Amino acid sequence: MAREKPAARAHTGRRRNEAARLAILRSVARAVEEGATLDQLTIDRIAAGAGVGRQTIYRWWPSKGAVLAEAMADSAQRLAPRPDSGSLRDDLRLFLAATFDVAGREPVVGLLRSVAAEAQRDPATAAALAEFAGARRAELVAILDAARNRGEVHRDADAELLAEQAFGLLWYRIAVSGEPVDPALAQRLAAGLLAQVGGREAAT
Repeated sequence: MAREKPAARAHTGRRRNEAARLAILRSVARAVEEGATLDQLTIDRIAAGAGVGRQTIYRWWPSKGAVLAEAMADSAQRLAPRPDSGSLRDDLRLFLAATFDVAGREPVVGLLRSVAAEAQRDPATAAALAEFAGARRAELVAILDAARNRGEVHRDADAELLAEQAFGLLWYRIAVSGEPVDPALAQRLAAGLLAQVGGREAAT
């Protein structure tokens, strides 16, 4: 039997079984890969794909948008993990390219827009989306902090602000301008961030 552990944030019921939680999140991921829109991604479809009852999902998440936001966080962690090459230049390029590649593909980019819109109406979705975005931003901050410890970044560089710039660009293109989000854009962004930090990598 899988060991139970607390959810990362408040939810509507008892502590979650980790195996069931992952099955639900992977069910969402499969539905997204199959091209499901937010309307098509019903609780019944998610539950059937995970082999659980719909009441299990409602016990642990207060809304469909909250489930989707957590599933996006799980997928992002698997598909665009934080690298640790020992080089800021390489880490930025790898992390941003993977992040932008995943986020910029259909149907993912369409679902991200839908979740952002749903977050304006549903507080639970808004909280889950903020948690997801904050976790991704923290990964980039960790990359910059590690580079600072290696002497690649000026000591007074604002890692939090730099990370917000990076993800601000991502979400601006997804939610506002509709311009492409792809690895080529990620490489331009990485070069810009390197120039801003003024460290050893930016000078090479």
